[in-house]
Amino acid sequence: MEAEDEATGQMIEDEEIYVNGGGDGDESKRHRPIISGEQLDVEAYAALYTGRTKISRLLFIAEKCGNASMQLDALRMAYDEIKKGENTQLFREVVAKIDGRLGPNYGPDNAWADAVDRRAELRKERLENELNAYRTNLIKESIRMGYNDFGDFYFAHGQLGDAFKNYVRTRDYCTTSKHIVHMCLNAILVSIEMGQFTHVTSYVSKAEQSQDALDPITIAKLRCAAGLALLEGKKYKLAARKFLETGPDLGNSYTEVIAPQDVATHYASCLEYLGNLKANLLLDIHLHDHVETLYEQIRNKALIQYTHPFVSVDLHMMANAFNTSVASLEKELEALITNNQIQARIDSHNKILYARHADQRNATFQRVLQTGNEFDREVRAMLLRANLIKHEFNLKASSRKH
Repeated sequence: MEAEDEATGQMIEDEEIYVNGGGDGDESKRHRPIISGEQLDVEAYAALYTGRTKISRLLFIAEKCGNASMQLDALRMAYDEIKKGENTQLFREVVAKIDGRLGPNYGPDNAWADAVDRRAELRKERLENELNAYRTNLIKESIRMGYNDFGDFYFAHGQLGDAFKNYVRTRDYCTTSKHIVHMCLNAILVSIEMGQFTHVTSYVSKAEQSQDALDPITIAKLRCAAGLALLEGKKYKLAARKFLETGPDLGNSYTEVIAPQDVATHYASCLEYLGNLKANLLLDIHLHDHVETLYEQIRNKALIQYTHPFVSVDLHMMANAFNTSVASLEKELEALITNNQIQARIDSHNKILYARHADQRNATFQRVLQTGNEFDREVRAMLLRANLIKHEFNLKASSRKH
């Protein structure tokens, strides 16, 4: 058992989630664990993302982590990232969250915010003039680009509803499949940010109809988006398949964290490993609402898988395999039996689980007997009909009525 545990421990260490995007980076950085049993490395985690997504994830971590040091690290990185963009409203919100705790370098910067706002007003006015000119001249490609520029402008300033409207307006001015796909990708991006996953599913489907304009990276993006929509809809198996289909085209591929054979033979170690990851997974902006349900389903699946091959199971041995108490295990099994997920009964006195496997031989005999009886009835019915026709019984009966 000790040798098995050591092997499992090695497997777990080897299967941490790493940064593996890109081929020219520092070897030590590319193999640095991001999600592990240790406290989340916020800096390494944030480095996987850019722009608004990076900021949203950092702010989510700051809100949910419950660790003052981690919270301040996340807010500091969010502050720095916002200063690279133009969203002054979000900047002011982050400054309020920091509340002076990071010193004067991370406080209000009214000069920067005012300058950004002035530039934004000028750019918006210029975009409006250009779009009006394009409309007057009825140049479809220029109108499409005008609406697209407006969408980019509003997205950069955090006005997601206006950004979505302008991206979608380009649809009437798309003249090629590539234009359609570009419009769909923009609509999907904004819809994810707004949490409107019905729109995500709709525009993924629309983009997939333009197969001639899809390159491997675009296909990978669409699969990721579809996976997020399925995850939000709690269709976990379908979501997992979409994520597994994504491949390495976006720079990361985590298609196998724990091998199935290891799960089947090392329940306690694998569940403990997942338990160690739980705190960090709860800090994921998309996964956090589903972690408890997923963990429950994984554990139930393991319990079902353990009991399936046996006619009887000693609850003491099973509790040891799952590193839990017999009383807790018994309650879990009772719930699974009640929900008809395990066909069994529990001998509470002797602490034994007895499977209610159907008698396959008897069931086969019963099916054969039933089939024979049905065949006999059908043959008798056919003979009766044949005799009625032979003796013209229906014709005679009809004649007597007249």
